[in-house]
Amino acid sequence: MADTRRLATSTAVFGVATAISRVAGLVREIAAAAVLGSGPVYSAFTVAFNLPNLIRAIVADNAISAAFVPVFLELRERGEEKEAWRVASMVLWTTAVVLGAISALFILLAPLLVPVLLVGTSNVSSDLVVTLTRILFPIVVLMGLFGVVTGILNAQRIFGVPAFAPVAWNLVIIAVLLVYGRSGSLEHRAQVYAWGVLVATIVQFLIPLPLLRGSGIGLAFRLGFGNPHLRHILRLMVPVSLGLGLINVNLTLDTIIAAHHSSSAPGDLGYAFRLFMLPQGLFSVAVSTVLFPELSRAAAVRNMVELALIVARGIRAIVFLLLPAAAISIVLAEPVVRLLYQHGQFSESDTMRVSATLVMFSLGLLGNGLSLLLTRAFFGLQEPRIPTLVALVNLVLNLVFDLALLRYGAAGIALATAIVTSFNAGVLMVLLRRRVGSLHGREVLRSTALTAVATIYCTVAAFGVWYPLDKLLGRSIAGQIVSLGLGLAAGGFAYLVAARSLRLAEVDILAGLLHRRRDPAA
Repeated sequence: MADTRRLATSTAVFGVATAISRVAGLVREIAAAAVLGSGPVYSAFTVAFNLPNLIRAIVADNAISAAFVPVFLELRERGEEKEAWRVASMVLWTTAVVLGAISALFILLAPLLVPVLLVGTSNVSSDLVVTLTRILFPIVVLMGLFGVVTGILNAQRIFGVPAFAPVAWNLVIIAVLLVYGRSGSLEHRAQVYAWGVLVATIVQFLIPLPLLRGSGIGLAFRLGFGNPHLRHILRLMVPVSLGLGLINVNLTLDTIIAAHHSSSAPGDLGYAFRLFMLPQGLFSVAVSTVLFPELSRAAAVRNMVELALIVARGIRAIVFLLLPAAAISIVLAEPVVRLLYQHGQFSESDTMRVSATLVMFSLGLLGNGLSLLLTRAFFGLQEPRIPTLVALVNLVLNLVFDLALLRYGAAGIALATAIVTSFNAGVLMVLLRRRVGSLHGREVLRSTALTAVATIYCTVAAFGVWYPLDKLLGRSIAGQIVSLGLGLAAGGFAYLVAARSLRLAEVDILAGLLHRRRDPAA
C-alpha cells in the first residue's frame, strides 16, 4: 500500500512538473515567434538546434538513462549496492569525457559538415547555421550528464526535482529573449536565442545535483571502460539510442529535407512540432517515465504478468488522453496557432502554413505516444534490439515519404512523420505481445472504441462553441482567448461527461494508473 501511494504521488508530482514545463515551453515558443517570425533566420536556428539535439537524442540524456536504469536497478535488486553506485559513477564520468570529445569534434568540423548537409539549397544560410551550431553543441555534454543524474534519481523514485528542472530551462531562455532579443537584426536575435539555450542548459543540469549528496558510496571520478556492467550498458545504448531517439532522428531528417522546399519550411516544422509535442509531454512522457522503473523491476524478476498489466494500463491511459488531444489539435489548429504565435514578426501567412503542418503532425500523435511507452517496455526487458530494427526500417520509410510529399512543404513532411510513427507503434505492439503474452487486447480495444465515441462529442462541442464565438467576438487577443478558451473548456467537459456516461474506467482509475501490484510469489 505504501508503494502504491508513493507511485501515485510520484505520478502526480511528475505530471504537474511536466505540465508547468510544457506551458513554460509554449511561452518560450511564443516569445521566439514574436522575436524571429517564421522565415529563413528562424529556419537556420531550427536546423542548427536540431543538429546537437540529434546527437543528444542518440548518445545523451534519454539513451543513457534508458540503458543505465535497468542495470542499476538489477544490481540493487541483487543486493549489490556498492557495485551499483560504482557503476553509476563510471557512467557519469565516462559520459562527461566521451560527450565532451564528441562536442569538441563537431564544433571544430561544423564549417565542413553543415554545407554538406545543406548541399543543393540556398534557402537557409550555411554560415548562420555554423555559428549557431557552435554555440549550441556544448548542450550535448550537459544533457548527457543531466540524463545520468535523472536516471539515478528516478531509480530511487525521485521524480519531482528532475521534472521541474526543465521549467527553469524554459524560464531562463524566456528571460534572455525578453531582455536581449528584442532589438538588433534577426541574425543577432537568433544568436541571443542560442546563447540563452546554452545558459539554460547549464542551469538545468545544476538543479538536481544537490540530491546526489549522500547517495550510495558517492560519485567519485572513475572511468570504467573495462567494467563488465559498463560495457553491458554501452551495448544496450547502441540500440536504445536509435529506438528512443526515433522522433528526433526523423525530425532532423525532416528539417534538412524541408530546407530544400522553401526558406520557411524548416521553421514551420519547428513551430508545429512544439505544439505537437505539448500533449505528448503532458501525458505520454509522464506516464512512460514514471512507468519505466516499474517495468524494469518487473522485468528484472521476470514477472511478465505484471509487466503486461502495466503496459496495458499505460496503453489505455495514453489512448484516453491523446485521442481527444489529437482531435482537438486537428479541428482547432488554426485558431490555436493564430492566438499563440501570430504576434510581432509572425504573419498571417505563417499561421496558415504552421496550422496545416500541425494538422498533419496530429494524425500521428497517438502513434508517437504509444511508441514511447512500448519502446520503454522493450528497454525494461533489456531487449533494445527489437525497437532498434523497427526504427531502422522507419528511418528508411520516413525518407521515402518525405521525398514523396516534399511538394506539399512542411505539411507534407509532417504527414510523412505521422505515417511512420503510427506504423512504428503498430509493429512494436505486435512484437511486444509475442514477448510477454497477452496485452489485454480485448479490454484495450473496447476502451479505445469508447474513447473514440467520447472524442466525437469532445470535438463537436469544442468547434460548436468556438466557431460562433469567433464570429461574434472577432480576432482581438481578448476575443481569441475567450472564444478558444471556452471552446476548449466545452470540449473537455463534453469529453468527461461522455466518458462517464460510457462508463470508461479510465475516468476513475487514471490517477491510480501506476499502482504497482506486487506478485505474492515475487
